[in-house]
Amino acid sequence: MKIFYYRRQDGQPNFGDELNTWLWPQLLPDFFDDDDSTQFIGTGTLLNHRLPERTTDAQRLIIFSSGAGYEQPLSQIPPHWHIACGRGPLSANRLKLPAITAITDGGSLERRCFTADSKKAVSHAFMPHIHHANIADVAWNTLCETMGTGYIDPRWPIEQILQAISTTEVLLAEAMHGAIVADALRTAWIPVVTSPRILSFKWQDWCASIGVPYQPWRLLPLPSYPKYARGLRSSLRAGWLWTQWGQQTLTHQPMNLLNQSTVDGMASLIKQGRPTLSSDSTLERLTTQLEDALSSLKQSGG
Repeated sequence: MKIFYYRRQDGQPNFGDELNTWLWPQLLPDFFDDDDSTQFIGTGTLLNHRLPERTTDAQRLIIFSSGAGYEQPLSQIPPHWHIACGRGPLSANRLKLPAITAITDGGSLERRCFTADSKKAVSHAFMPHIHHANIADVAWNTLCETMGTGYIDPRWPIEQILQAISTTEVLLAEAMHGAIVADALRTAWIPVVTSPRILSFKWQDWCASIGVPYQPWRLLPLPSYPKYARGLRSSLRAGWLWTQWGQQTLTHQPMNLLNQSTVDGMASLIKQGRPTLSSDSTLERLTTQLEDALSSLKQSGG
């Protein structure tokens, strides 16, 4: 059985996708090989009309905690798919699956493989979406240094990111799997949006699964951001305007790394933002349900 996960066309590693290569071999030892006739779909927003064409060699697909959201919805579930569980209730509804299939994102299981550091060295840290890290990492680093906050790059190695999150008191998360891991490690988090590229559906799906509202804090995009949200993996490729993020303001600003509006917005976020955390009982219940689903896979041999 082979692990399938989304790989970016630019070749850049992305935490939420690369987590598959770190997490599942530990939870399912001796389960995986290079035989792609059976493929395992874990963390990621992959349940859409593109998945069948991306996995043409698979005679059987095992879906474990992945979610819907990008691209077009599937017209029907292919007969060779075995859905062990999904990310959340919105994915289950979109795919016309029984509500019982929705547990939560499997990234929560990293708490069984990684011991969180009890010492919090950083009060706040920002983790951008991979796209925004690619186009503006220097600017975000500069902003975080200016604000005295930590910066966590979604392209870093998995364990470096886990360590950074575990030693942070509050994660300002644009990367959803940063928030998922933070919640699992009991690091409070605040969802952040800096452009229309952030897909609210997948955030709402996951938040619904853990019983917390999705209430993102919106920051103005950096001057280095493009005017339109290009290259989306969604079918909404027609370029969203930055209207609600202050397009007119940005148009007249010099193309430097930062602007005062961004600095002020981050300062307000740190001071006024309300951190989120699922309850201990909810996290333990969902973790147990995920482990039970994994045990069923082990017993059936996949």
